[in-house]
Amino acid sequence: MAEFLLLFRGGDPDFFNQSPEQMQAQMEKWNQWMGGLAKQGKLMGSQPLEHGGKTVHGKKKAVVDGPFAEGKEVIGGYLICKADTIEEATEISKGCPILEHETGSVEVRAIRLM
Repeated sequence: MAEFLLLFRGGDPDFFNQSPEQMQAQMEKWNQWMGGLAKQGKLMGSQPLEHGGKTVHGKKKAVVDGPFAEGKEVIGGYLICKADTIEEATEISKGCPILEHETGSVEVRAIRLM
């Protein structure tokens, strides 16, 4: 079984403007999805990411605030899962609640084990 990184981009642009009840309902969808993966032994870990950060560029190692991307491109979090193939990991990603929003996407990447 291999490990795969699922990167969550975009999602609900109005999430932080929702009522506490609406936010809780959204979080419950995430908890159910990830809980199901955990029960199957496929969830390795997952964390949301803060909105800001730093980016280091090139040989001069210039540091700038960021990332500054369009909202639909911002990486909001990640999940590491186990799957036999990238096709299986892609199928797992289709259950992600971020895909309920037109701007939501999940990038699936195999983790190269050294």
